[in-house]
Amino acid sequence: MPFPSDTPIQFVKGVGPARAKLFANLGVHTAEDLLYLFPNRYEDRARWTPIKNLKAGSWQTVAGKVITGGGRKTWFTQKRILEIVIGDEGGRIFCVWFNQPYLSNYFKVGQEVVLYGKVDFFKNRLQLIAPEFELIAPQDRSLNMGRIVPIYPLTKGITQRYLRKIMDACLRSHGEQLRDVIPETVRKIQRLAPLAQSIRQIHFPSSSADQQQANDRIAFEEFFLFQISVILRRLSIVQKDGIAHHIGERLISEYMQALPFGLTGAQKKVLADIAADMAKDRPMLRLVQGDVGSGKTVAAFFGCIAAWHSGHQAALMAPTEILARQHYENFREILGQGPFKSIKTALLISSLTKKEKDALYAGLKQGTIDLIIGTHALLEETVTFKDLSFVVIDEQHKFGVQQRALLSAKGGGNPDVLIMTATPIPRTLCLTLYGDLEVSVINEMPPGRGKVSTYHFPSEKAPAAYEKVRQWVKKGTQAYIIYPMIGESEKVDLKTAKEMFGHFQKHEFTGLRLALAHGQMDRRDIDDIMLKFKRHELDILVATTILEVGIDVSNANVMVIEHA
Repeated sequence: MPFPSDTPIQFVKGVGPARAKLFANLGVHTAEDLLYLFPNRYEDRARWTPIKNLKAGSWQTVAGKVITGGGRKTWFTQKRILEIVIGDEGGRIFCVWFNQPYLSNYFKVGQEVVLYGKVDFFKNRLQLIAPEFELIAPQDRSLNMGRIVPIYPLTKGITQRYLRKIMDACLRSHGEQLRDVIPETVRKIQRLAPLAQSIRQIHFPSSSADQQQANDRIAFEEFFLFQISVILRRLSIVQKDGIAHHIGERLISEYMQALPFGLTGAQKKVLADIAADMAKDRPMLRLVQGDVGSGKTVAAFFGCIAAWHSGHQAALMAPTEILARQHYENFREILGQGPFKSIKTALLISSLTKKEKDALYAGLKQGTIDLIIGTHALLEETVTFKDLSFVVIDEQHKFGVQQRALLSAKGGGNPDVLIMTATPIPRTLCLTLYGDLEVSVINEMPPGRGKVSTYHFPSEKAPAAYEKVRQWVKKGTQAYIIYPMIGESEKVDLKTAKEMFGHFQKHEFTGLRLALAHGQMDRRDIDDIMLKFKRHELDILVATTILEVGIDVSNANVMVIEHA
């Protein structure tokens, strides 16, 4: 029997070539991939909560038969609603779906069905809003009823019942052939169960305790391999020859004197860390963590100055064009005069013309550009450096380890790398995720920062919140209004960015300058809107969480977060 990793999914019993294409949508190409397609959650179908005992506010699995059903439209929004009544021996419950009238084809009177969702109390009745559901056939009861049942991620053409059947067949034919990568000595010390046993218990657990034990075993394996990769990556870095920069107290002093503001103690400590690392002949790999506005960029700019001072080049990569432009303008504004005014800086973004890009490529290759600030455009093959010695990556989670390595390799040597993040990471998690990095923390804010005040408005008092926003905007400030979704959802009935943007234009914020930004828009259009907002050509920006990596708009002091 070949190893599961060598067995194409189409040869697993019950799959075949046609369904193999469907499994590819789930990232499943081999029998091993299938066995590692773990459930999202479980339903305990050995014990049911009778409908008469359901309580509002709880997430429940409900089993019963279809009693009746039909569709209608809401009076205010004209949304189409499907209502199905499910009953068991002791009671009935309404199940409601929005904008999915086609679902009525599944719910025939008398059909046995299992549903999962949050129980709600509305108009003196219990109901489930957009619950997940599964139709039950008598021949499938052994895998789908009377036990703890796995609920998998799906793709079009694959159902839960079918996937459980295929998973059971694959476990029987290939489960025992799985290769256990954890050394036997480690398995004994940690008292780990055999891999095949753990995989079966994850898919078809005998009990909740067995499922949790199996899950812990697989989690241990993943962290074990991850930690080995981190250790190997760190060893590969410290064993390389780096670039020893010429940094003295005089350079640090000149840099701090050139700044139009004083540094906090935390910033000075980070500068000292960077200076010490860059003076060594081993590559620096350091993470600077600090809240938005804490001054991480000032520390990164010092590294760029140090590289230039030693006769090398530096690069700063940001996740968006607007953020790259902001870094570029800030560098020129803060350090464009004084002892560092001779530094040749450039901005590389995808919106430049071919002629402009070619000029930058030539300048980088010839060494006439000292500092390049850009987006992922810096990763293009046409970008090469004469002598790159220092790399800054703003918000690493927007890029990744491979992109970090790709940019670092463009200089031909082993440049020092500084990573900035505003994401708060607990110390133990930071050591786990970034064990190959040294970590510096900026844990104090520059003086003069205003106090942040937070207010909670229940949904019925939203008009009062909008009126406060209008008053603030009339006084000259700007505001963000953030929504969790772009457009209508089939699963939840929440306000959306598109819907409320149109509503605001006609009602609460008539006469004000509004714009909409969301993730389905072209990146350049978003950047244009953000630039207008920064220039105060807009009063209110209605957006989704695409603003996670935003820009510095000092005049935008108000943020409304809907459905927080």
